Amino acid sequence: MKIKERKTVFNGFFRVENVTLEHKGNTLERDLVIPKNGVAALVFDTVKKEYILIEQYRLPAEKPLIEIVAGLVDKEHEKPEETIVREIEEETGYEVDKLEPIRCFYTTPGSYAEKIWLYYAEVSHKSGEGGGVDSEHEDIKTVTYTAEKLFEADFEDAKTLIAVLWEKSKACC
Repeated sequence: MKIKERKTVFNGFFRVENVTLEHKGNTLERDLVIPKNGVAALVFDTVKKEYILIEQYRLPAEKPLIEIVAGLVDKEHEKPEETIVREIEEETGYEVDKLEPIRCFYTTPGSYAEKIWLYYAEVSHKSGEGGGVDSEHEDIKTVTYTAEKLFEADFEDAKTLIAVLWEKSKACC
């Protein structure tokens, strides 16, 4: 594959590019969605022995979803691990005691350029309200799960499924 041309066709919350490629003598056109990269974490309260997830409305799903804590790497020069610590504090009100990287992955590499840094975080001290940031128009509620409830839940969000399966694989071995 050889990229011959890239044109920005939309530049809003996300950027969309029309990309012209050459492949085995054929010219192909593809649209590519280019968002900011993201971070996410499965958060475990070591005092209460429960997982802290969040519930918020998601436009593409047209309903609230329960997910692990997540956010965009959108502050200049901020590293992904700094971003997720900030997001955990903003969304849950908890300070992070321990942060462990799980994996970095592309969410939908066929047309979507987002990369997610996934973490496991332990918390024990709540120092803030949580609920998100008003200036970002976030309306976030925290939801807690025991390990049993977490492993039985039917999550619809991919990053949450990946994190829960990772945690379940640790618990079984």
